Amino acid sequence: MEVLGPKDFPELKNDTFLRAARGEEIEHIPVWCMRQAGRYLSEFRELRAGKDFFETCRSPEACCELTLQPLRRFPFDAAIIFSDILVVPQAMGMEVQMSPGKGPTFPEPLKEPEDLQRLKTKVDVSSELDYVFKAITLTRHRIEGKVPLIGFTGAPWTLMSYMIEGGGSTTHSKAKRWLYRYPEASHKFLSQLTDVIVEYLLGQVKAGAQALQVFESHTGCLGPVEFKEFSLPYLRDIARRVKDKIKESGLDNVPMIVFAKDGHYGLEDLSESGYEVVGLDWTIDPRSARIRTGGKVSLQGNMDPCALYSTKERISEIVKRMLEGFGTKGYIANLGHGLYPDMDPENVGAFVEAVHTHSRQLLNCK
Repeated sequence: MEVLGPKDFPELKNDTFLRAARGEEIEHIPVWCMRQAGRYLSEFRELRAGKDFFETCRSPEACCELTLQPLRRFPFDAAIIFSDILVVPQAMGMEVQMSPGKGPTFPEPLKEPEDLQRLKTKVDVSSELDYVFKAITLTRHRIEGKVPLIGFTGAPWTLMSYMIEGGGSTTHSKAKRWLYRYPEASHKFLSQLTDVIVEYLLGQVKAGAQALQVFESHTGCLGPVEFKEFSLPYLRDIARRVKDKIKESGLDNVPMIVFAKDGHYGLEDLSESGYEVVGLDWTIDPRSARIRTGGKVSLQGNMDPCALYSTKERISEIVKRMLEGFGTKGYIANLGHGLYPDMDPENVGAFVEAVHTHSRQLLNCK
C-alpha cells in the first residue's frame, strides 16, 4: 500500500468553516457535529464491532474510514479526526481501557502527588502518538479536499481529572481534592500535561490538520476562582505556544477552537484567551454570548443534542431561532455537546439541512 506523506494534499474545495472561524464573509453558515463519527451510524457500529476501542484509535486506516463515514451521508462543512482525548494519558505511560457500558477506565489512577513519578518525564510525542498523525495525513489525502479536517485534544484540567478519578465522575471530587490540598503538585501536573498537548497539537498541524479544537469537558465542576487558577492559564498557554511553534515551523496558521463545557461563567475570559473560536454548550443564550464576547471571537454551537429527538419540522424551527440569535458573521453551527448513540441519522441530516437552508435565507435577506 502506498504511504502518503503530509504534503501535496488535494486542494480544499469548501473553506466555509475556515472563513467563518476567521470571521470572514460566507455564502452559508458552516455546520459540523461533535461525535459526528459515532455509534448513531450503523456503518460505524459495523466497522467497530468486536474490536477494542483503543486498538481502533491506533489504526490510521480505521480512523480515516470512521472520519469519512459521516461525510458520505451528510453535507457537513468540516470533519474531525476520529480519535480520543485519552490517547495523551496513554502516551504519558498510563493504562486506559474502554469498558463497554462503563466508558473509559484507568485501572491504576493517580491518588497522591508522589504517583506523578509514574508518568514519563519526557514524552516523545512523535513516536508515542504517531498513529494519530498518520491517521490525519491519510485522511487529508482521502478526503480529497472536500472539507477541512479538524484535529483535537483534551485540555489539561480535563485530562488531569480523568487520570485521578480513574474514569468519568459526577463530582470530580478526587481530582478537586488535589486542587485544594496539593495546589503546587496540581500546577506541576497541569504544566506537564500542557507540554505534551502543545507538541501533540503541533504534530497534528504538521500532519495536515487545518483547525484544532481543545476540549475542556470538565469546566462545569470548577467555580470561577478555580477555573481562573487551574484551567484558564493553561488554555491560554496552549493557544500562545502552539501559534508560536506553528510560526517557527513555517506552517500556515490554523484556527483554534476552545470548548469549555458548562463554562458559562468564564465566557469573557475565554474570548480573550487566544483562540479564534469559542465553542458553547446549550445552556448559553446566543444573543447573550455575542454581547459578552464583544465580537472578539467567532462562536460555535450550541443546539441541545436532545433537540434531535424531536420532529424534523421542530428541528428546523429550533435551528432558525438559533441562527437568528447568533447572526451570520463569525459563526459555526454545531450542537452544544456530542451526538448520542441512539440518535436517528435522518434527524442529523435534517439539522444540517436546516442550517444550510435557513442561513442562506438570512444571508440573502441582508
